[in-house]
Amino acid sequence: MSEKPRSSIGDAKSWFYRMVWEADLALLPRWHAMLLGLVRIGHAVARSVIGEQLTLRAMSLVYTTLLSLVPLLAISFSVLKGFGVHNQIEPLLLNMLEPLGDKGVEITNEIIGFVENVKVGVLGFFGFAMLFYTVVSLMQKIERAFNHTWHITRERSLGEQFRDYLSVILIGPILVLTAVGIMASLMNTAVVEMLSAIQPFGILIKSTVKLAPFVMIVGAFTFIYMFIPNTRVNLRAALIGGLVAGVLWNWTGWIFASFVVNSAQYAAIYSTFATLILFLIWLYLGWLILLIGASIAFHNQHPEYVTATRRELRLSNRVREKLALLIAYMISRRFYRQGPNWTADALAQRLGAPMDATELVLSSLERVGILARTIGEPAAYLPARPLENTLIADVLHAVRMADETDYLNPERLPREGAVDEIVKNIETAGTAALQDRTLKDLALSGDDACSEPKSDDTTVQE
Repeated sequence: MSEKPRSSIGDAKSWFYRMVWEADLALLPRWHAMLLGLVRIGHAVARSVIGEQLTLRAMSLVYTTLLSLVPLLAISFSVLKGFGVHNQIEPLLLNMLEPLGDKGVEITNEIIGFVENVKVGVLGFFGFAMLFYTVVSLMQKIERAFNHTWHITRERSLGEQFRDYLSVILIGPILVLTAVGIMASLMNTAVVEMLSAIQPFGILIKSTVKLAPFVMIVGAFTFIYMFIPNTRVNLRAALIGGLVAGVLWNWTGWIFASFVVNSAQYAAIYSTFATLILFLIWLYLGWLILLIGASIAFHNQHPEYVTATRRELRLSNRVREKLALLIAYMISRRFYRQGPNWTADALAQRLGAPMDATELVLSSLERVGILARTIGEPAAYLPARPLENTLIADVLHAVRMADETDYLNPERLPREGAVDEIVKNIETAGTAALQDRTLKDLALSGDDACSEPKSDDTTVQE
């Protein structure tokens, strides 16, 4: 009896695989190719939600939010107070917690009460530093969650964190409330009121008013997807992720509001804890929607990750060495031609290699002083020392020893004469084959197959 259902499930999986993954999109009509592309991205995103710890990261962000929400609002409240718009925080919170109904109003009042009790001016330096650190820790955790989604291993430096996080914490609320204020002022002007009485302008204005909150939500998500990941995100990818996240936010809010209305039995069971539980659930759903949108933006910008099964990054020695030589060659040749410097994104796109594999090799070469990163945004790569003094053997040695640690390296392994002799012969043969060739020799002897950019937006000027 149990074999039949298993067989049916297996047949359904085989049919799905053939229909979705074996089709060549280039040979299909445009509408069919777009539909299959959406299904593939949806499958990849669902796999990332289920198997790539997005749910765990959303839960972690809920915990951090509980600790940092009041300090974050306190700092924003202090900044907004200087502009005379601090009273707009409460309506903004009410709008975000609208699906909670009356409980959202109760939570908002409690949060505003906590914020008003925090007197930033009397905290002192140490108190303000702890307040600010709590907020920064939330931003760091958000960035790490996004970097995990984008397969980025390098985090922002301390200076970059201070600059970028400060702009989000201090300038972000001002921009949001300014946009809300401008929209409200425009809708109250005499010209708009006059046009509202004329059809079809009246219907158009009413539709704009109804659509404005959704557009602002999509804009906020798009801004976050472009700004938070420590990489260059295309506007198109961020906009698609923001649009899907905005739709999910509205749908989830409507469903959750219906759930809250019919949750009287939970209030009877959990008593006063019911409000807190519903608040935690809504926070979790909000963070999960944010991460799902980030995953959609990532897969849209990097279609090479849209595969039938999840792929783990495993580089063979041959691939790692070839990738290192290609990267060293391209950067060195561009340096001699005084062209725009290669960024990690541009290198990954030109080589057709995954971003995390490219960054792994770049980090290995940077760690031993062969390459150096520029300070600009996005960061580019330059030779860190004269190319005539950098042996090709140094490049290969850098990637071969990249994953070695103090507790596991050739020197810590047992000594065995016959084995040690073979290892020494291999290294000697490799050095002899290269004949002391330098990166300058490599850069000046190559062709132009992979040295020029496809478009100007993949590189930056030094």
